[in-house]
Amino acid sequence: MPVLVEINLQKAEAASGSTLFECGEKLGVPIPTSCRKNGKCRECLLEISEGMACLSPRVKEESHLSGQFRLACRTKITADMGKVTCNTLKRGSLRIEESSSDLPLSAFEVPFDPAVTRKGNTIFLDGEPIAVSDGPVLGAAVDIGTTTVVLRVIDLETKKTVAETSFENPQRFGGTDVLARISYDTENKDKLLRRTLLGYLSQCLKDLPIEPANIYEMAIAGNATMRDLFFGLNVESIGQKPYRSLTEEEMLAGNRESTSLAVSNRKFGLPIHNDARIYGLPLIGSHVGADTAACLLAIDLDHEEHLVALMDIGTNTEIICGNRKRIMAASCPAGPAFEGGAISCGMPGMEGAIEKVSLQGEGEAQLTTIGGKQALGICGSGLVDALSELLRLNQINASGRYNSGEDKFFLNQELNIYLSENDISELAQAKGANVAGLQILLKNYGVRFDELDVFYLAGGFARHLDIEAAKRLGLIPNLAAEKFKKIGNAAIEGASIALFSTSRRRDLEKMVKKIPHVELETDPDFFDYFVDGCQYMTI
Repeated sequence: MPVLVEINLQKAEAASGSTLFECGEKLGVPIPTSCRKNGKCRECLLEISEGMACLSPRVKEESHLSGQFRLACRTKITADMGKVTCNTLKRGSLRIEESSSDLPLSAFEVPFDPAVTRKGNTIFLDGEPIAVSDGPVLGAAVDIGTTTVVLRVIDLETKKTVAETSFENPQRFGGTDVLARISYDTENKDKLLRRTLLGYLSQCLKDLPIEPANIYEMAIAGNATMRDLFFGLNVESIGQKPYRSLTEEEMLAGNRESTSLAVSNRKFGLPIHNDARIYGLPLIGSHVGADTAACLLAIDLDHEEHLVALMDIGTNTEIICGNRKRIMAASCPAGPAFEGGAISCGMPGMEGAIEKVSLQGEGEAQLTTIGGKQALGICGSGLVDALSELLRLNQINASGRYNSGEDKFFLNQELNIYLSENDISELAQAKGANVAGLQILLKNYGVRFDELDVFYLAGGFARHLDIEAAKRLGLIPNLAAEKFKKIGNAAIEGASIALFSTSRRRDLEKMVKKIPHVELETDPDFFDYFVDGCQYMTI
């Protein structure tokens, strides 16, 4: 009986001796490769969730991999029966965050003065001719997150979005957080993290309903590690005190004017125009990167009169406090728990992810999934809902222990989807880091929570967060509901502004140089704030 192989939910039988790459071809599942299945590019990564015993042992080309990751072209079926379940590192159906009505109106009134222009059929970049074309004049904004990547293509003559998509960051084979990726990139000198991401981004561009060669500029947002990995910079210094990018070190030494980057696509090889410019937005400082800088453009903070805070909860949480007169920033390495990582049944915000949970009096769970599909796991917003409901019904205490004495709670026993005490502990530590960062930043700014006029919640996780549930857990401050503004993926909005407005791009370059970064670990109260933040109670 042949082995049943499932890749990205597509199933087919496979004979012993077949490679997983051949199985993918049979199923019509595209697996990235640039070496024609010779094991040299090491881009055809698969994550095996079932059936590792049915597969051949790792070979030397896979020596850099650990855990459940394999190269499709080097991995063969060796059993005569059984099942192998796996997926590429580009699982589709991720929920894309669109523009939010809670963004300040002025953010949509920015000057429209892109660097790329056309006169007749000649395309210019900063006034210099780079192409002759009658096709559309396009630009691309990219937000490279630790967990997900969002791509938006904009017509630079009309400012209209013509295509948008997202995918999981395929670099997760190198670890789920920035410190793990820094360690991986430092130990492996072949730039595999960069090459893998470029390969996936190239395929993503080719899959869009546009001609990629009509893209003449690309604006890149991302935290310091993700941005610098993309540009091929050494990121080792970001993982060591004082946690600075090489661009920060060079600017402080007087060797560059800005931490922003601008490189010709000829050094990247993406399927966009050869002479397109790839622009990396500037960093704010330490782990507060270009994604947070993009958020500042999105909320128009340099023109803001009111006192606001911005919190982008993710694997690395960034926090901003201020207005046009003064801005301060901090970052918290919170880990991937609130994005579904390190959780037994956790998953990103994809179809089939539980996003809403309501518990009845007896603890029966009413579940809502993304896309209305059968539940496959639980994403960040669902985790917050579940914890809030367990706390509301007194099924867990403030320390996250089950009062019943059990070690897990089943959201769906038939599908084996549950929340364990270990999961709750992971979430508590992520929450503790976020709360500590928020408390210390506001202490350094010299304000209390109730003095904030607006509290922006940025990012895909926060966009679908239940405010009351999050307040009950103590994930966000116990402020009046009207003070909270969910602004979705503000980083992609800001990257888009930087793409089509060179004047606002220049404003941002000046703004970030004036923002001090608050080092959390040097604050004498950090540990106390962290311990208190790990408790499930309002703040």
